[in-house]
Amino acid sequence: MPNVTINSPAPDFTLQDYQGNLISLSHFKGKQHVLLVFNRGFT
Repeated sequence: MPNVTINSPAPDFTLQDYQGNLISLSHFKGKQHVLLVFNRGFT
């Protein structure tokens, strides 16, 4: 995964939601708030 620069636009990406549907970050463009949560996991 490439590094992301602080205070720059997030790159577009696609992930599955909890129901298995593919959702892209660009789907939320123009919405007021987007909350992203990434779990890096604990090993």
